[in-house]
Amino acid sequence: MTDFPATVAQLLDQYSRHLSLERGRSQNTVRAYLADIGSLLGSLGADQDSRTGDVLGALDLAALRSWVAAAGEAGASNATVARHVAAARNFCAWARREEWLDVDPSVRLRAPKRAKTLPPVLQRGQMDRLMEHLGQEEGPEADRDRAAIELLYATGIRVGELVGLDVDDVDQDRRTVKVLGKGNKERVVPYGVPAAHALDNWLRRGRPALAAEHSGPALFLGRRGGRWNQRQVRERVDRALSGLGDTSASGPHSLRHTAATHLLDGGADLRSVQELLGHSSLATTQLYTHVSVERLRDGYRQAHPRA
Repeated sequence: MTDFPATVAQLLDQYSRHLSLERGRSQNTVRAYLADIGSLLGSLGADQDSRTGDVLGALDLAALRSWVAAAGEAGASNATVARHVAAARNFCAWARREEWLDVDPSVRLRAPKRAKTLPPVLQRGQMDRLMEHLGQEEGPEADRDRAAIELLYATGIRVGELVGLDVDDVDQDRRTVKVLGKGNKERVVPYGVPAAHALDNWLRRGRPALAAEHSGPALFLGRRGGRWNQRQVRERVDRALSGLGDTSASGPHSLRHTAATHLLDGGADLRSVQELLGHSSLATTQLYTHVSVERLRDGYRQAHPRA
């Protein structure tokens, strides 16, 4: 048991360190959970200087349900409310282990069911046109964009995993990339010939043109030589996808969904796709089978005379 925090500010600071150091959660997850728990404690009338004992003493199942209901009434999506519930459960379980709560009031807290839907995915012809369009651009930034988008589609890695790659994480001989995923879990993902050509061009001519003294080992660099960040990748992918003109897909995550769907369409084993994507649960990967079946059904309806 750690020292009992006197104020809410100290409580949140200890919880933040628990999430990042003990649980290995990403910065985005830590920020989201802290915001959620700050909102929860605020609903109890707490501020940063409030006494921790008084606040935790008011934290019961009724208070949790009231907070969750208020989020739904304010227009939060089911996914956001589900994240609120997950954050509350995580926080209460942690506080109980630290013996700051006599019981865990979140045990009976239920989250709304999330709709099992996925963002739009690209057709194979659309991916071909996307890469053909990118191939017409020239310069080091164009080399970087082609390599990044080819790699996102070839491997299905997350945008955070992409920008975290270092040069040494790429094995050009074996055509694999070493990825540090959620929970600091490492996996090795293969990529194909088009991505290999794009990466080779980037490493031979594009990256050296952008590299600076402060570049370090980062695989992908921004215009000023620093490590490319997630916002910049999203902006570039959004611009490339909007140029197609016939898809509502947007963002790097759509390329991840597209990669998974195309793998399953091509007959890849579900377990293999799970390992490639770094999903902790097979149920997450199984969502893509729904997309593949729907695509098959649409094709059947269009092509079969008795559909």
